[in-house]
Amino acid sequence: MKTKQTYLLRSSFAFLIFVMLGYTVQFYPYSLVVFDDRVQNAIRGSLPDQLTSVFRAITYMGNVSTQVLVVALLTILFLIKKWKTEALFQLTNGLLAGLLVTGFKFVYQRARPSLEHIVYAGGYSFPSGHAMGAMMIYGALMVILLGRFQKKSTKILVILTFSTLILLIGLSRIYLGVHYPTDVIGGFVLGYGILNLLYPYYKDKRFEWRFQSKQK
Repeated sequence: MKTKQTYLLRSSFAFLIFVMLGYTVQFYPYSLVVFDDRVQNAIRGSLPDQLTSVFRAITYMGNVSTQVLVVALLTILFLIKKWKTEALFQLTNGLLAGLLVTGFKFVYQRARPSLEHIVYAGGYSFPSGHAMGAMMIYGALMVILLGRFQKKSTKILVILTFSTLILLIGLSRIYLGVHYPTDVIGGFVLGYGILNLLYPYYKDKRFEWRFQSKQK
């Protein structure tokens, strides 16, 4: 059984990676050019054009409007089911994802790739809001469902489904030309860090409220 320190260690490691990557983006951006170019070319060059419509649909799952709708609907659903800590956990992740990515984009002010943008994307590039939001919102939902399902096969299916969705949302931003690979990595590690930071508090509060019969 993992302890609170385990999750805090994961969180600290993810934050360290993000700080190092952000520092490089801010002060040594040219050192990332080779890596970003190679990954972008590999993804855009190796995948068939027929996937464009697929990635358009996938990237929609990470749009701000979609994230807001998903968080709102899940929060309401969990409250109706009297899953109060689940509602609070989901809402907190959604709010922090939106607030923090906006703040960090303003701090780093990285311009978007000069490649052709297959979909519209405004604002700054680092970190990817789609990647960070996907990690925190769909990651939170995955954690919640894993805590509710008992069958091992169901848990595996939940992990595979949401992990694939999160990764594909990040991949879609690179394929569509609106983010550098390092933007997506930055969004993923920052979101992963916050998710791990919040999880032990959610777990403790869920146990407390269920013990006190404040929720199901």
